[in-house]
Amino acid sequence: MPQFEALPSRRLILAGGLLLPLAPHMALAAGAPRNLSFAVFRNNAHIGEHHINFASDGAAVTATTDAVMTVKIGPVPVFKYHHHAVETRRDGLFASLETATTTNGKAERVEAERTDGAVRIDCATGKAILAANVNPLTHWNPRIFEGPMFNPQTGKMMKVRVSRETPTRWAIRGEVEMDDIYDETGAWLAAKAKADDGSTIEYRRI
Repeated sequence: MPQFEALPSRRLILAGGLLLPLAPHMALAAGAPRNLSFAVFRNNAHIGEHHINFASDGAAVTATTDAVMTVKIGPVPVFKYHHHAVETRRDGLFASLETATTTNGKAERVEAERTDGAVRIDCATGKAILAANVNPLTHWNPRIFEGPMFNPQTGKMMKVRVSRETPTRWAIRGEVEMDDIYDETGAWLAAKAKADDGSTIEYRRI
C-alpha cells in the first residue's frame, strides 16, 4: 500500500516472520493471483482507489500497483497523491521493485533488486545494501511479514513490529499503526489504519 500523508503534513504508510497457512505459497506457485481493487476512505469519506494487477511468467509473479487519492476541504483539494509500483517475486521470494510517488507535488522514487545475496536499494536519498531477507511493505502478500521490511516509497528500513492477531489479520505497530486483513486464501481483503492526525484510513475491496 502506498505511503501517504495525513493532514496537514504528517505521514502514514498504509501501502507492505509468520505466514498464513499454505495458501499464499500455492497461489504464487500456481500463477498470478487475482487482480485486486480497493476504495480508500478517510473518516468514511471516499478519497481514492488502489488497484493491483498481476501477471505471471513461469516462476515469476509481477504486481503492478496504481493508487490515486485526493483529500478535499469543501471543494478545495488539500492533499493529492499518486503512487505507481512494479514488484516482482520469483519462486515466492522478493526479486525487484520500482516505485514512483508524487505527494502534493513532491516526487520520490525507489529501485530495489535482490542480487548477490543482498537487496540493493537506489532511492532519492542515495544507495544502500540491505539483508537478503527484507521485503517491501506492499501489503498484498502476507509473506512480507517473514522478516524485516523497507518502505517502498522512500527505500528506508521500517521500524515496526508485526503480530498475527487472528489467522487472517495482522497488526503492524510502530511508525505505522494499521491492520491488514486477508481472506482464507491469503489474498489481501482490507486494511484499517490510524493517521497521525487521528483520522481513520480504510481500504475496502471492490
